Amino acid sequence: MGCTGDSRGRPPFLCVEDPVDMFAPLLKKLFGSKNEREVKRMLKTVQIVNAFEEQMVALSDEQLRAKTEEFKARIAKGETLDQLLPEAFAVAREAGKRVMGMRHFDVQLIGGMTLHEGQIAEMRTGEGKTLVGTLAVYLNALSGKGVHVVTVNDYLARRDANWMRPLYEFLGLTVGIVTPFQPPEEKRAAYAADITYGTNNEYGFDYLRDNMAFSMDDKFQRELNFAVIDEVDSILIDEARTPLIISGQAEDSSKLYTEINRLIPKLEQHIEEVEGEVTKPGHFTVDEKTRQVELNEAGHQFIEEMLTEVGLLAEGESLYSAHNLGLLTHVYAGLRAHKLFNRNVEYIVSDGQVLLVDEHTGRTMPGRRLSEGLHQAIEAKEGLNIQAESQTLASTTFQNYFRLYNKLSGMTGTADTEAFEFHQIYNLAVMVIPPNKPLARKDFNDLVYLTAEEKYAAIVTDIKACIAENRPVLVGTATIETSEHMSSLLNKEGIEHKVLNAKFHEKEAEIIAQAGRPGALTIATNMAGRGTDILLGGNWEVEVANLEDPTPEQIAQIKADWQKRHQQVIEAGGLHVIASERHESRRIDNQLRGRAGRQGDTGSSRFYLSLEDSLMRIFASDRVKNFMKALGMQSGEAIEHRMVTNAIEKAQRKVEGRNFDIRKQLLEFDDVANEQRKVIYHMRNTLLAAENIGETIADFREEVLNNLISQHIPPQSLPEQWNVAGLESALNTDFAVQLPIQQWLDEDDNLHEDSLREKIMAQLLLAYNEKEDQASAEALRSFEKQILLRVLDDLWKDHLSTMDHLRHGIHLRGYAQKNPKQEYKRESFTLFQELLDSIKRDTIRVLSHVQVRREDPEEEEARLRQEAEELASRMQFEHAPAPGIEQPLLDEEGGEAPVAVASEPVRNDQKLGRNELCWCGSGKKFKHCHGQIN
Repeated sequence: MGCTGDSRGRPPFLCVEDPVDMFAPLLKKLFGSKNEREVKRMLKTVQIVNAFEEQMVALSDEQLRAKTEEFKARIAKGETLDQLLPEAFAVAREAGKRVMGMRHFDVQLIGGMTLHEGQIAEMRTGEGKTLVGTLAVYLNALSGKGVHVVTVNDYLARRDANWMRPLYEFLGLTVGIVTPFQPPEEKRAAYAADITYGTNNEYGFDYLRDNMAFSMDDKFQRELNFAVIDEVDSILIDEARTPLIISGQAEDSSKLYTEINRLIPKLEQHIEEVEGEVTKPGHFTVDEKTRQVELNEAGHQFIEEMLTEVGLLAEGESLYSAHNLGLLTHVYAGLRAHKLFNRNVEYIVSDGQVLLVDEHTGRTMPGRRLSEGLHQAIEAKEGLNIQAESQTLASTTFQNYFRLYNKLSGMTGTADTEAFEFHQIYNLAVMVIPPNKPLARKDFNDLVYLTAEEKYAAIVTDIKACIAENRPVLVGTATIETSEHMSSLLNKEGIEHKVLNAKFHEKEAEIIAQAGRPGALTIATNMAGRGTDILLGGNWEVEVANLEDPTPEQIAQIKADWQKRHQQVIEAGGLHVIASERHESRRIDNQLRGRAGRQGDTGSSRFYLSLEDSLMRIFASDRVKNFMKALGMQSGEAIEHRMVTNAIEKAQRKVEGRNFDIRKQLLEFDDVANEQRKVIYHMRNTLLAAENIGETIADFREEVLNNLISQHIPPQSLPEQWNVAGLESALNTDFAVQLPIQQWLDEDDNLHEDSLREKIMAQLLLAYNEKEDQASAEALRSFEKQILLRVLDDLWKDHLSTMDHLRHGIHLRGYAQKNPKQEYKRESFTLFQELLDSIKRDTIRVLSHVQVRREDPEEEEARLRQEAEELASRMQFEHAPAPGIEQPLLDEEGGEAPVAVASEPVRNDQKLGRNELCWCGSGKKFKHCHGQIN
């Protein structure tokens, strides 16, 4: 606080401090931080919960279980969950003691209150987050509206559900688990349970699937009431910028990918020095910061010549011609596949398939595919069988999906660094829960080396020293490639170890369970194994589980052996965590550190860095590199200096800020689509729930007819201006009726615009009623419903493709000094209005032309369900490339933006001429409709 002068010897009175900074510590000392005040507030409730404990202990099991029904009855009479909280928490705590042998600590009660209030509870590793969740889950499940517990993978969903199931069932609640490829009846029952466990992906995809259902009975999810997200930072931050997409197969372009893949290696990278001097002229540039690749002028000319040679581009044509944009998309997909996506880093090849690797967890994501042709380009690059491209059928983002819940909460060990984003995007506050025991882990300063090999050699030396002392060691790496390199170095030294990365994920739980044994060495990619505690001495329960019918004597012996190992590891210094490099996010670094020192255990951590690391190479300034070289560092020497640490932290903040901008931008764009999605899904759900939509169809018919007549007979126009022949033709096209309108006008001089409109409507109703006579009113009502559903789904699918197309090219408006976001909102609104008009027009057109036959409504519904199941079997579930990785950030002020590639909507029809009618059914010429987008 005090000012003692500076390095130039100036007296203290020349040092100026911000008054806020001066008094902030004093104010904090007097009043406490906001977090401390919240903890104090909740401690009062903790005392009330504790006061109930003696009463709950005195109850029998049956009496304790009966409390659940008592609480439900009190809720039905108007009592709120907040009023029930102290007593309900006391019941859950006592049930935990009896069923699980675990009593909730006071700080865990605070965590439960935090979750119930719709906040994020930050709790250190080993503080019992899973047990904390039971408090809020039990309380909110009493409402009967359901609670969703969200985990990062299927293993944790099954583990936690089966672990906590006895507790919930003891209290009279039901538990379900949703998993991929689950039979529909089983999944429906899981969602109907009081408490449902599943992954964020499965919840999101089921939401999209529900909004493609053909019957209310086919839907899975009920009202999205309350969600508790485990590892909330991983799901709402790391995966937030990844859109969820359900897609169907489009046309096969495998030959095109193969041909372009042969051409890509002929392109050379253009490399410049910092001063701008070209050291290697080429055809394209790569920006590692934004993960962008861009053809320059020479590259465009060269690729056009090669495409012309192989017959893919007509002589004299440009890649930027409207009908060649799809070809340009393929070229850029090939470039990205070769230059931005590396085997064993962003993906692995297994059983002839390209499996994406989650950059945050190191796990593979089976079934997930990159969109925009990028996945096919990688398959071509690896010489694999190229799977067909896909077309978007439904999409959303985790950001918008989880904001649909009435109440949202989460738990993690590292959320405070992202508190601003949680509040800004999700309106979630972060509460740091005090630990049950003080932290005893020692975090050593970073060691920075000149080269990667020197760094790896130092890591091996550190490992040897720890193993000699019988300390368990966890080595965290950022990529599969690094983990395998470390493994090969250790093999050369003859050091036994376990590798935990995407390639060995099936052994994950087993490896993590025993990673705390004396002298155990585990190499883990990023945060693989997150969600499973590393117990010092190993996990004796896993040993017991591996035995068939263990005797009490065997269990006692295993416990005794574990106790010896546990004490041995503690005396050696606990788990030592080694990181092979800094992650882009400080939060991920903190997660890795948090593996050591659980519940007051001893432990330590150390980060080893080099100037060749990605973060240092791309983001750290040249000043740091020059500074280190100026020190005259010798091979194998390391440096510990505050300047280097500051530079690293600054680089991390820079990347975190950029990633936040990407996620924020994704949300701003998806918010536009989300409002449209809400309207369409509400329309669809209303349609599914309706018994009779006859009035809706009648309204559609009247609106479509009025629009049609207005096009050919403009309001308040003279008869000489009427296009009667055009109206007759349009009525035949849209309503399948041939009306002699010109004859009517010739025979009746009193016919004017309004009376003519009424006469035409009467004829249309007459023709439509004949259809009802041919079948039955019930059959026609059912048919109307199914036709409207199909038209809505087909046009929504095409609308999504058009919106994708618009979004990928909208940044080019920046060159015209226009704000791309405002332009996107304006044009997407126009497109949505056209979509709503098209739904009405196409529905009436189909109903007017179709011949309805008598068919059992149940048979019709069964046939449609069978068709829906066939469609579902062809669906693919994708994570689209995140904006800012596969496409540039938009310039909000309308300035210059990097050049990106616009991809065409995928359609199976032939190429339209500019003067032909547009494919969307608007009745306009292509050049005046969707051709304008091109």
